[in-house]
Amino acid sequence: MVSFEMNDRKKIGLGLTAFGVFFSFLGIVFLFDKGLIAMGNILFISGVALTIGLKSTLQFFMKRQNYKGTISFGVGFFFVIIGWPILGMMLEAYGFVVLFSGFWPTLAVFLQKIPILGWVFQQPFVRSGSLIGTEGSVSLYKPEIKGIAMKQLHRQAHL
Repeated sequence: MVSFEMNDRKKIGLGLTAFGVFFSFLGIVFLFDKGLIAMGNILFISGVALTIGLKSTLQFFMKRQNYKGTISFGVGFFFVIIGWPILGMMLEAYGFVVLFSGFWPTLAVFLQKIPILGWVFQQPFVRSGSLIGTEGSVSLYKPEIKGIAMKQLHRQAHL
């Protein structure tokens, strides 16, 4: 069984990540202020690096399937720095979704377990989308793919 030990480095990393999200949000609220958005990006990346470790962070961003998201996020950060925050944030948002798309099912389960908010995410009209689906990476919008994937899982289970 894997345990998640919360040491001081990880606590600081989670705090930096939260401040990064907060500063990015403030930058958007204040009409795409490039200084706040750039600070948010720096805090977010350093927070992720402290939370999961430098080696794991580099491995995550340099995975072959994450190249598109990494490049998009990096180019978006560059555009924010040079003074084009709207284009930069659009590229960063795309890169963020591509990079962290594997974590959406985990996030969905977490959201469903929050006491009051979880009730909303457990409703059938919310769960019907692929974001809040509980079947991993199988898309609920394409039943033919879901059926094929479920048949393959069933065959593997009975081998």
